[in-house]
Amino acid sequence: MTMKRTLVIALAFLSSGLTAFAASLGTAARTVIPIEVQQIINVDYRRMKNSDTAMDMKAKLLPPNMKQFEDALKDIGVNPDKDIDQITLASFRMKDQGLQMVGIAQGQFPRKKLMLKITNQKIKGTKKNGSMIYPMAGGMQMTFLDDWTMLFGDISAVKAALDARDNSSQSLNANREITDLIPNVEAGTVWSVLDAAGTETMLKSALGSAAELGEFDTMKKKLLGSRYTIDFDHGVEFNLNVLTSDNVTASTLSSVLKAGILFKKMDASPTEKAAIDGTTVDNDTNKLVVKFKADDKNFQQLMQSPMFASVVR
Repeated sequence: MTMKRTLVIALAFLSSGLTAFAASLGTAARTVIPIEVQQIINVDYRRMKNSDTAMDMKAKLLPPNMKQFEDALKDIGVNPDKDIDQITLASFRMKDQGLQMVGIAQGQFPRKKLMLKITNQKIKGTKKNGSMIYPMAGGMQMTFLDDWTMLFGDISAVKAALDARDNSSQSLNANREITDLIPNVEAGTVWSVLDAAGTETMLKSALGSAAELGEFDTMKKKLLGSRYTIDFDHGVEFNLNVLTSDNVTASTLSSVLKAGILFKKMDASPTEKAAIDGTTVDNDTNKLVVKFKADDKNFQQLMQSPMFASVVR
């Protein structure tokens, strides 16, 4: 098992292309996310801007899809750092099309100005369920859900999201597995929830070669979901809970991760050792609990380390 995955597992999620922020997930976002959601990542731009460390992490870990959308917004006159309050990214399954992703941006958008620029640039939209969908730079598609909310993604994903909103298919609101996870994390600056399948993928990444053992095949059948938060109010704090069907599974996962931490520490650099010392792994009834904490200086050093670089590639 590689400690680099265990230590900054949430950061790896953000860099993998999947990552509303301290605010609750809004009604517009809930109704537009399809029911077969695998992961939701919520990022609070307003709180991120209060921390240099958070902004440095955002620059290193910004998912390609989010970076692509920010660039497309700039082309039509939106300043992401000024106009966006929060972005929600949701990956979901589509029959015969695999995993898809949509993003929902909420903020103070100069909609009239944006529409004028779209008109002046002769950008032609297409209509879906009464909404106009506009092509953007890099192959992205965008539509307004209301004056404060934009939906973006590939055309098939955007259309699927609009179908969920307009009751042609079911939305996140009908998915209790995911909605029950959200209240415990939505106060985080960055937060995420994953279903059982998404949690299995995450743990395979965290466990590395240990995921090939027979014990994991048994444990993965008992995974229920997971949730994590990252906050920057006092340094950097990461809290992950993996929910299982029983405390034996949670205890076994905890033991495997602890063993990996001890193994990695034997040949870690001083910066990596400090990060390892700031990580705790435990279990609480049916939950695996991972916590990481570092001050701003140590986390800044960690971001420059080979371990961190290998995670964000």
